[in-house]
Amino acid sequence: MNARAAQPSAPAAANVGIVIVSHSPLVAKGAADMVRQMVGDCVPLAFTGGNAEGGLGTHVAGIAAAIEAAWSEAGVAVFVDLGGAETNSEMAVERLDPARAARVAICNAPLVEGAVIAAAEASGGSSLAKVVATAEELSPR
Repeated sequence: MNARAAQPSAPAAANVGIVIVSHSPLVAKGAADMVRQMVGDCVPLAFTGGNAEGGLGTHVAGIAAAIEAAWSEAGVAVFVDLGGAETNSEMAVERLDPARAARVAICNAPLVEGAVIAAAEASGGSSLAKVVATAEELSPR
């Protein structure tokens, strides 16, 4: 599945963007739907799921497109479901201009819960560091 994004409004572009990366297109869309239901359109949001052929998996190009779709000068927090999604997300970030790459964080947090809590934090205008820290509080220690 190609990256999908809602068109952010002007205020949304000032908030940290959220990207959801899953091996399953349905999981990615479902998690994004939950985020939208919780915070509306006040944060840039994009999701990608599945490999380039449409099966289960992830792919760097789709992740890079999702990062671009959710881009905010405040930064982008990326949430992943499994290790391959994390590896491909790292590769997508490495392809970015270094100034942009510095404003993208791959979060060590549960996919759905992390994305929802991060979006809630971002909707209040928090920094990328605060958005990531809030989401990562959900991870087992």
